[in-house]
Amino acid sequence: MYAIIESCGKQYKVAEGEVVFFEKLDAEEGKTVTFDNVVFVSDNGKVQIGNPYVKGVKVEGKVVSHGKAKKIIVFKMKPKKNYRRKQGHRQPYTKVEITAIKAGAAKKEETAKKVEA
Repeated sequence: MYAIIESCGKQYKVAEGEVVFFEKLDAEEGKTVTFDNVVFVSDNGKVQIGNPYVKGVKVEGKVVSHGKAKKIIVFKMKPKKNYRRKQGHRQPYTKVEITAIKAGAAKKEETAKKVEA
């Protein structure tokens, strides 16, 4: 089972037990975070696509650590004008271990419809 979630302005493919690097989240290490913006869920070939999000599905994860990514160099230059600027940047990130993909409310609705029929 895997899901595609939307967080920090990006989309991430996650599965239970995976470790994912998100852009900096406001959560302490060891705390649980919940992602409600689930765009897509696949469970053994059974697919749910959201419009824009899948209702009743949540992804839970545990914050492992915070850190900074590898340094990149930003270099600006204009030829023949003696203009050169060199700057480094390290993007902060949050390392999250995905603990569960919960599809509780959606499955309850489906079972209720089957019972009524």
